[in-house]
Amino acid sequence: MQAGILLAFASYFAFACGDAALKGVGDRLPIFEIGFYVSLFALLPALFTKRPEDNWRNVFVPNRPGLLAIRMASGTLGGILGVVAFTTLPLAEAYALIFLLPVFVTVFSWLVLKERIGWRRWLAVLGGLVGVLLVVRPGFREVLPGHFAALGVAICGAVTVIVLRVLGPSERRITLIGAVLVAAILVNGVLMIPDYETPHHGLWPILILGGVCAGMGHLLIVFATRLAPAARVAPTQYSQIVWATIIGASFFGEYPDALSLAGMTLVAVSGLFTFVREKEVGDWPDRVPLIRNR
Repeated sequence: MQAGILLAFASYFAFACGDAALKGVGDRLPIFEIGFYVSLFALLPALFTKRPEDNWRNVFVPNRPGLLAIRMASGTLGGILGVVAFTTLPLAEAYALIFLLPVFVTVFSWLVLKERIGWRRWLAVLGGLVGVLLVVRPGFREVLPGHFAALGVAICGAVTVIVLRVLGPSERRITLIGAVLVAAILVNGVLMIPDYETPHHGLWPILILGGVCAGMGHLLIVFATRLAPAARVAPTQYSQIVWATIIGASFFGEYPDALSLAGMTLVAVSGLFTFVREKEVGDWPDRVPLIRNR
């Protein structure tokens, strides 16, 4: 149990480093080109998530192809929007918006799955929205395209969660992870062609770092959920806000003010409360393969 939770913390640290690498590339390459190379290099560590009983053909042999196509679309679009968010916003601010994901999951569960949502979970939704207002402060600060991109990441992640709740018991893990990485490589690869720029030699280490960190994050989270229940592992994802604050201050000179810190804390608490309440009212989190939704 303890080893699984420690691996989960290491996984989300790897993800935060990968996102910081995206910010390090910044606007020096087109968005789709960044997405292509990061997805390509992320595929290498993710290959080790394959179980002995699986084979590579399983990636392309889904049991429910329609839902898997939605998973691939939401994962790929979320990845592209993530590049936009992390290259244009402070790291911690981007995470604060992306961690509205549980709020959207609650709303989609009510709208799509017709789940009964109690007043406590609706209160958590309101708390998350207030937290985001404290971070963004529309009308007092400039609202950038990256803010909308980060919200888009949260929505795409919520769609992925809803789909995984249906797909989880029937699909192989290698299919759920491999298919979206392959889709991201193909889509970004095609879209980057018109504006392709050969990366400067100084950018290659950053692109490789970003991809390898993302792939290592997937690998570590798979190992973590083999050692500890997903319900114990999932809350560790909020450590990314802490890592983002530390990395942003150390490498990019980003220092959130008191209101932003309060807003990020409120978003994290609301998300954690939402997860705990969903765990209490149903056992679905244990049936969902825990992978990084964006």
